[in-house]
Parts: sequence; C-alpha cells; structure tokens
Amino acid sequence: MLLLNASGCLDALTAPHVAATLDAFVTKTVTPEPREGNAPPRIVETDAGMLNAIGLANPGRDAFVSRVLPRLRALDMPLCVSVGGFSASDYAETCACLEDVTIELNLSCPNVDDAPESAAEIVAACREVTANPLYAKLSPHSWDVGETVRAVEAAGADGISLVNTLRGLALGDGLRPALARGTGGYSGPALKPVALAAVHAARRATELPIVGMGGVWTGRDALELVACGATHVALGTVLFADPDAPVRVRDELTVEVARCGYETVDDVRGAALASVVQLEN
Repeated sequence: MLLLNASGCLDALTAPHVAATLDAFVTKTVTPEPREGNAPPRIVETDAGMLNAIGLANPGRDAFVSRVLPRLRALDMPLCVSVGGFSASDYAETCACLEDVTIELNLSCPNVDDAPESAAEIVAACREVTANPLYAKLSPHSWDVGETVRAVEAAGADGISLVNTLRGLALGDGLRPALARGTGGYSGPALKPVALAAVHAARRATELPIVGMGGVWTGRDALELVACGATHVALGTVLFADPDAPVRVRDELTVEVARCGYETVDDVRGAALASVVQLEN
C-alpha cells in the first residue's frame, strides 16, 4: 500500500519535508489557462470537517509544465499530476503535454462547472493522446458508483481515485452562506463512511488499482479503506491540521494490522467484501 496526498492538500515545493514522508506526490489540479480561483472567503471549518471553494486556482498548463513540473521532478519522488478542464479537449490537450508521470483526471470537482462530456468520454479522449497511467477521480454523488467505474475502465482508465469532496453549504453570521460562492467541497472525518461505501462498490466492479481517500485521520481509517478494497490511500484534510500525519498514520496502521490479526496491510485488502449479503428484490 502506498500513502499519497489528496490533490490540493499539500504543496510539495513549500513543504518538501512533508512530501518526503509520502510514497508519491499528487499535484494541485492543472487547467489549460491560469485560474485565480473563486472569491474569498473560500475555506470554512465545520463541526466535522471543512468546506472549500478554492475553484482550481493554478498557474495554468504552460506555466506548470515549464516552471513547476521541473522543480517537482527535482524532489526525486513519484509524481501524479491532477488534470482538470471544462471539456474533454481541455483534459486531452493537457495530458498530451505530460511525460513520465501518472495522471489523475479530476472529473468531479464540486467548486466549478462540470465538463459537458461524461467521465468515460473524457477518459477516452485522454487515452487517445497519452500512454501515461490514467486514474479517474470520481464523485461519490453517483448512486451507482460501480456503473461509473466500469464505464471509465472500458474507456481506458488504468486506476480509480475515490472519493472527491461532497458538495456542502455552511451558514455564517446573518444566516448567510459562509463561502462567497455559496457551496463548496466538503471534506474531513465525516466523509469517511461515504468513502468506504464508494470504494467498496468500486472494488466489486473492477480489479483496477483504487486510491481510497476521504476522512482518513488515523491508521485505523486507512486500514478500513484497504479492507473495502483500496490499493493505496491518500491523506487530505488531515494534512492541514497535522503535517506529521503520514508518519503517524503509518505507525498506527502497523499497530492496527497486528491488532486485527493480519501480518501485512496487503493481507487486509478486500476483507470487508466477503460478508456482504446481496438481497434479491
């Protein structure tokens, strides 16, 4: 099992010492043109997590490839570049500019308008232009996650990332939305049951590698995602509160694996799948 960061939750160039404690680094989402993102306020804490409406702020594809990516390569660690856009061609054109990286297609950001094409159509367009590994980052909003997973696999995805944030809203003073945009992406501990259900459904639908994320705060949280079928685990919101989380989670994970009676974390993979009873209506 590899331990990664969730896209947008760590700046490896600002905090290389934190990135070095991960097995691979996932960049913030890159779009074709530079984006300043949404107007502030665009982050707000909630009782059981955090809402963000950053809006894919980034320097744009050309600046990322020419200036940012070379500096990230100097960190000498596996890189995964998160790619976003507002059409299938946006995604494909960016993918065509990237070499020798894993690509995570951000197909489910709740803070910007969606591309009109389906997730599978976007994956297919990117598959045509790159031989890099493609991971499809999917929304937990779909009632049938397995159907979406099967569709992106058929379109050429090499792996799945689950879950992106859920759309949420918080009210502040005067009973007005606390975020300038109104709604934002909800993350944090309360997201874990949603992530577990999505990974569980995805694993029943595919044998592709799955990066599980959402609400991971402890080693036990990471182990539960693996038990539901995750191949690897990503840390998100916890990195804002605890930069030492990768080391701590690894230590806790070792303890939890032994406590549950397993020799290695890989032995736990899929343990939660066999006991589910399927009901016929």
